[in-house]
Amino acid sequence: MNEGDAFAPQQRLTRAEAKARTREQLLDAAARIFARKGYAGASVEEIAESAGYSTGALYSNFASKERLFLELMAARGERRVAAVAEMLDARDPVEALAGLLERSAGRDPDLMALRAEFWLYAVRKPDAMGALAVQRRQQVEALIGVIGAAAERRGAPPGVPAAEVATVVLAMFQGLLRQRRIDPDRVPGDLFVQGLRWLFAGLYAGAGGGAGGGAGGTTSQHA
Repeated sequence: MNEGDAFAPQQRLTRAEAKARTREQLLDAAARIFARKGYAGASVEEIAESAGYSTGALYSNFASKERLFLELMAARGERRVAAVAEMLDARDPVEALAGLLERSAGRDPDLMALRAEFWLYAVRKPDAMGALAVQRRQQVEALIGVIGAAAERRGAPPGVPAAEVATVVLAMFQGLLRQRRIDPDRVPGDLFVQGLRWLFAGLYAGAGGGAGGGAGGTTSQHA
């Protein structure tokens, strides 16, 4: 590095880059405030102040608190799907799925609070339910290829409905993550792994005929 480089002025952001950074900082602040105070308790003034901006700057990027909340959840959903897809592509499918619970439990402590807040918001605002449904479909789509690969590696019979299995895996994952937040001692890190084993064992037994009901009953008792 040349001596002059240390004193070189930093490259100025373009207008688009500055706007994108402002939006990201506002979204990060909104995530913290909404998770802590809920949608009703959060104010745009507090969110803007937490991000280091004026309320005018917030409203120049988001038309309302509702729009800010919806865009926050859409952005977090897209980021989550992309991260999960990248993780699953890089590792053995079941190993990757098994690691998701541990990773998610410690990486974003506000995630479950935001998801719960979004669900409550969508229940009361039917128009928002469509946005929530889009997020769920994206998450299921990200899992379908991995579920298919895992089933094929373990000799699953043809015709395993990957989309339906992915929906069950997602529900199991999110449910266990919520339960772990409530009572960590009851949800050890390997419980999701065991749940996946029960699920796949039930798939194979059910496809073979006769034993499927017993496997399903065992799974439902532990859900």
